[in-house]
Amino acid sequence: MKNRHFTPKKQSLYALGFVAACAVMPLSGLMAHPAQAALAENAQAPAFTAHGALDGKAISFSLQEALKKGPVVLYFFPAAFTPGCTLEAHAFADATDDFAKLKATVVGITAGNVDRVAAFSKEECRGKFAVLADPDAKVASLYKTSSTHGNFLLSDRTSYVIAPDGKILLAFTSSDPQAHVHRTMAAVTAWYALHS
Repeated sequence: MKNRHFTPKKQSLYALGFVAACAVMPLSGLMAHPAQAALAENAQAPAFTAHGALDGKAISFSLQEALKKGPVVLYFFPAAFTPGCTLEAHAFADATDDFAKLKATVVGITAGNVDRVAAFSKEECRGKFAVLADPDAKVASLYKTSSTHGNFLLSDRTSYVIAPDGKILLAFTSSDPQAHVHRTMAAVTAWYALHS
């Protein structure tokens, strides 16, 4: 099968089809290539700039700029408006004010349904934090959190906590959407206790 270029519309349909298939098939049956191992804790987080949305409005996000304000909770998720990703977005939205009290910025990023990031940031993230589009999973590949599904790359469900000096404090991969909030909050709390 030859490689095809996926337009945003095809990308959305493919991601939705993949999620629907996950409900009836084991994940191992769908993956052509397994997920990469996440970057190690204490490694330097790769710098990047990406476009996305905050409360439905277009933004440009720079990791370097965000780190000047404090730690960054960068969470990768497979696709906007899918059940697990919606649960995770709600959980992070509920915790965003608590992260802000600890000087931490929360930002989500996805390679799936990138054409729906603006709506997702407003509806499911409740305007609380930015969501970035990652076409072709370029940022996910830098962070070693992408999987090949057929001819398409999606982000795995992996969260990072990055210290202001760019060092990775936490790298956490789990299919449990809500576990990411607890693990990242614990890492940020530990950092804040040392730096407040």
